[in-house]
Amino acid sequence: MLAPMQGLTNSALRRLYLQKYQPDLVFTEFVRVQSQTRKRVAKNELSELQDHVAEVPLVVQLIGNDPAALAEAAVLVQAGGVKHINLNLGCPYGRMTTGATGGELLRHPQQLAAMLAALRRVCRGSFSVKCRAGYGDLDQWQSLLPVFADSGVDFIILHPRTVAQRYNGAADHRITAAMAAKTRLPVIANGDINSAAMARALLTQTGVAGLMIGRGALADPVIFQRIRGTAPQMVDSELRRRELGRFISDLWPSYLQKFCGERQALMKIKDVLNFIPDPDLQRDLGKLKRATSAATFLARLQGHFAIAPDSECF
Repeated sequence: MLAPMQGLTNSALRRLYLQKYQPDLVFTEFVRVQSQTRKRVAKNELSELQDHVAEVPLVVQLIGNDPAALAEAAVLVQAGGVKHINLNLGCPYGRMTTGATGGELLRHPQQLAAMLAALRRVCRGSFSVKCRAGYGDLDQWQSLLPVFADSGVDFIILHPRTVAQRYNGAADHRITAAMAAKTRLPVIANGDINSAAMARALLTQTGVAGLMIGRGALADPVIFQRIRGTAPQMVDSELRRRELGRFISDLWPSYLQKFCGERQALMKIKDVLNFIPDPDLQRDLGKLKRATSAATFLARLQGHFAIAPDSECF
């Protein structure tokens, strides 16, 4: 699964992955559900969902805190053709003026149970949760499992950090393995999966049903094929550089169209570059991020990432 990444996994980026890199599922950025207005989901977020025309399933990730509002939002997006709903229980920054959302909800298990029940009643397709191991306690997942099972979720995506950790430290997939061993629900591993070798080890050694990959897929878009064995698991640094350069050059024309002009497209593509955890390429990625015009950006992409000038973006 290509992970939901706020500010990054828009329809243009998802489309590129579906066309060239073949994840089995893609997720939206979290869709914020409003409880104090009659319009539960913003118009621009609904239009993002309508851009999805691929056969690969799109999962809409909702974030909110009111059971009725979440249920109404789920009905709304399903009326637009979406079949799969996910609830965000992991975002460490998820708080609205009306109360806790995202990872904060792990501090309120009774409220969480009501939300899950309301969503399950209206979800016609799959309904899943994406959560941290706990709010401040890495063992809290053990008390959350009955809540998830009783609510009828179809699978759990686990990021084995606490909410309080945010993105510090390392994701501890020993916790992922422990959860997979303790529940009949399918468990999807998420967090710090940055290589095909690590991904394959998780699949074979932890009992998980699948993988969700975020930053690792930005740094190595071919990672899904590598995991399946349809692309080389290891490549040399020059091929790695060319693959990443091709990814960036393929993304550029889509961003030009989506974000209405070079300045906005350049800012948005730099956001993607900020989340590529590849220490060997940071110097050249930094040069791209410091470009102040599209012409400079594309010239540096050609010069430092071996992109031929007859590529589409040129």
